[in-house]
Amino acid sequence: MLGCAPVMKTTRSAQLFSAAQQLIPGGVNSPVRAFRSVGGQPRFITRAKGAKLYDADGNTYLDYVLSWGPMILGHAAPAVIRTIKKAADNGTSYGAPTELEVTLARMIREAFPSIEKVRLVSSGTEAVMSAIRVARGFTKRDSILKFEGCYHGHSDYLLAKAGSGLATLGIPDSPGVPADFAKHTLTAPYNDIAAVRKLVAKHRKNLACIILEPIAGNMGVVPPAPEFLSALRRLTAENDILLVFDEVISGFRVNYGGAQALYGITPDLTVLGKIIGGGLPVGAYGGRKEIMDLIAPSGPVYQAGTLSGNPLAVSAGIETLKQLKKKGVYKKLEEQSAALAKGIDQAAKKSGVPLIQARVGSMLTAFFTSTPVSDWHTVKQADTARYGKYFHKMLDQGIYLAPSQFEAAFLSTAHTAQDIEKTIRAAHTAFKSL
Repeated sequence: MLGCAPVMKTTRSAQLFSAAQQLIPGGVNSPVRAFRSVGGQPRFITRAKGAKLYDADGNTYLDYVLSWGPMILGHAAPAVIRTIKKAADNGTSYGAPTELEVTLARMIREAFPSIEKVRLVSSGTEAVMSAIRVARGFTKRDSILKFEGCYHGHSDYLLAKAGSGLATLGIPDSPGVPADFAKHTLTAPYNDIAAVRKLVAKHRKNLACIILEPIAGNMGVVPPAPEFLSALRRLTAENDILLVFDEVISGFRVNYGGAQALYGITPDLTVLGKIIGGGLPVGAYGGRKEIMDLIAPSGPVYQAGTLSGNPLAVSAGIETLKQLKKKGVYKKLEEQSAALAKGIDQAAKKSGVPLIQARVGSMLTAFFTSTPVSDWHTVKQADTARYGKYFHKMLDQGIYLAPSQFEAAFLSTAHTAQDIEKTIRAAHTAFKSL
């Protein structure tokens, strides 16, 4: 019985974490991995296959983090692994153009009609930074507008928030960020088109772009309100401001053509990552030809990268996209995700636990709150302490969720109906204890 699951051994993970803290800040190479928001110590993973993770103590977990989204085919998908091995046999990096880059660029353009030209880079952070640079170069304006709770990487001017007033210029949201950088960043509440209109009215002469996750995934999943994206598109077009969609998470995740295909919105620039690298480091940004042709060597906006378009990541991305084009892939993901969300909702109601679920396709979040979520303010009402308890109750039963209330869960094509049933049973047990 899941409720009688034996206590997992974590001795080796504890030893590794202790050693890591002597060598690596916080013991991890990305903050959320440290389990600070849920308590306890992280599990050190040794391998992964399909929908499962295996840790240093020999424990097995059903994985709903999936490396924070890119493993849409599951871990170590055979076709992708074969492709990576073949590419590695030919060398890992050339610092020169390859046919593979042309192939992946063509596949991206076919999937995203808004992208007439695309530049490959090595991370989502780098792609966003570069997209904003070219937006500024194209418009000859300095300011940008982002939304509270939308994460676009750790570039200095994106680690800023607006302060108390809608029109207040940004202040640093992280030590080490010069105030002079942050002052060019305006912030509005997600899904609040009225707030955006006020900011645009005051700052439109200096606004280069509005950037957002069309489906928020970095404060947990928060879908766009009806007409929010279309209103943004009209507002930016009327004021000659570029609309930038950060689809690092949603690109190829919610639809083969991303959120923009799902909602029928055409941005000026799009940022991609995660899935287009098949689990290897990658990023990309693209958009209208007249904008992208400003990038060096075609134009004066400089951006470069030694490992950009490296053959391993590009090969893995090509094969992943080939698999995603097969008939029925997104239908299966939708059905499995809907079944999981329904089962968790029923389990919470049976135990009387307040829970709001937000889902778009195979990305979803269960918020421990009774207040519908629409922006960072409502998301923050969630009970993080209760989520921490739920997280550990699920982890003890072999269900690996994100170690933070404010992250998304993801499904892959490797998750089975039996996996979903096991997860729902575990949720029943966890909710009873809450």
